[in-house]
Amino acid sequence: MAVNKILVVDDSPTERTFLEGLLVKAGFAVIHAASGEEGVERAKREQPDLVLMDVVMPGLNGFQATRAITRDETTKHIPVFICTTKDQETDKIWGMRQGAKDYIIKPVSAPELIAKIRALG
Repeated sequence: MAVNKILVVDDSPTERTFLEGLLVKAGFAVIHAASGEEGVERAKREQPDLVLMDVVMPGLNGFQATRAITRDETTKHIPVFICTTKDQETDKIWGMRQGAKDYIIKPVSAPELIAKIRALG
């Protein structure tokens, strides 16, 4: 599966802009959402090839949004990479249990992120 369109879900405008910049530079189309709720809704509507999901957000957090995306019939085929500052092993295990395909710790290493995305294809 080739990854072309990536949905970035993060409540930080700075983080969304940073991720969009490095992804666009690598040749990906980027859409974003500023909350877990918006991320789930946009994943259903836009059908991206990948979701990069922050965890710490008001309302629906990234773990809950990941679970919603990976268990819904219309979006369960979309891989989710959790992308967060939460670096504890228990967080990683919990994120993977919610259906995430990968767990990336911020600050993001651009070469590592791009390599992981390309490995999906």
